[in-house]
Amino acid sequence: MQTADVAASVFVLVIIVVSLLSNVVVLICFLYDPQIRKQVPGLFILNLTFCNLLLSVSSMPLTVVGLITKGHPGGTVFCQLVGFLDTFLLTNSMLTMAALSIDRWVAVVFPLSYHSRIRHRDAVIALGYTWIHSLCFSTVATCLSWLGYHPLYSSCTLCNARASDAKAHFIAFNMVLHALTFLLTLVVMCVTYLKVLQVARFHCKRIDVITMQTLVLLVDIHPSVRQRCLDEQRHRRQRATKKISTFIGTFVLCFSPYVITRVLELFYHGPISPHWAVLTKCLAYSKAATDPFVYSLLRHQYRKTCSLLANKILKRNLFNSSSAPWVDNHRPHLPQTTTSNEDPHYVKPSVQGRAASL
Repeated sequence: MQTADVAASVFVLVIIVVSLLSNVVVLICFLYDPQIRKQVPGLFILNLTFCNLLLSVSSMPLTVVGLITKGHPGGTVFCQLVGFLDTFLLTNSMLTMAALSIDRWVAVVFPLSYHSRIRHRDAVIALGYTWIHSLCFSTVATCLSWLGYHPLYSSCTLCNARASDAKAHFIAFNMVLHALTFLLTLVVMCVTYLKVLQVARFHCKRIDVITMQTLVLLVDIHPSVRQRCLDEQRHRRQRATKKISTFIGTFVLCFSPYVITRVLELFYHGPISPHWAVLTKCLAYSKAATDPFVYSLLRHQYRKTCSLLANKILKRNLFNSSSAPWVDNHRPHLPQTTTSNEDPHYVKPSVQGRAASL
């Protein structure tokens, strides 16, 4: 193996570990917190988590095998099944990101009528479209036998060599696929998130005017307090820009090199560096590891749920370690006395408190 292949294999393994751990944490938060389950974006995040987990256990490990062995991982039918999942999951995850951006746009631009505009039924319809859209392209590619092992990317995916007899149809299929997934999602994200940024900046300006008027009226305010207000004002303006840049930036950075390389491969007959192709595939995989942090774990509600779960686990472990068995064995047995008016089902307060802590 070359050094580049070893580095790419290690990179994919790190992506697999991070993706599995982070997406499992998001899934646990979704199952634990009823407030997250009640929210409409929770359905989109659950679908995105489902796609990322399947991608982490199907396509990514076989890419590592392809990088190590430099050969066909598994049989032809098995590779076609993995290629079907690869096309389906990548397409589904992109469209889910577009649905999340539309949900954020409605929530910010129409906050008072959000619950009437976006309901669970609407989210289910949107997810149904993403599944039908992804299944259609994946099924067509499978029926036409265009899925197989691609040595340039060391993975099972859409393969040019398997479409040599229908080159024009294969090119048209790929162009439509990338236009209705990557390009459509990018346009939707840019339009919606830029509108969200515009509304956020408008509200920041209103808050800044009120803050400056308050600082002018409070002439006896301490300079440190004034400076703290000005710093918070500056951070407020930058917060929305950073979030929008993260949403769009991670999508473009992870998916655009891979999509551009796939399109270039259709029209450019010269050699393409396999190291560059594998790198673009790894970047596309890395989106599965960054999505939990971008859309879930960095939000206040998910962080609060994670802290509650961590505190609950730590307290339980601390309680189990403190209540050792030898304490009960060496405790003196006192005679039990009961009064005439004592309830036979009465539980001592100390035991009640002990049960409540559990």
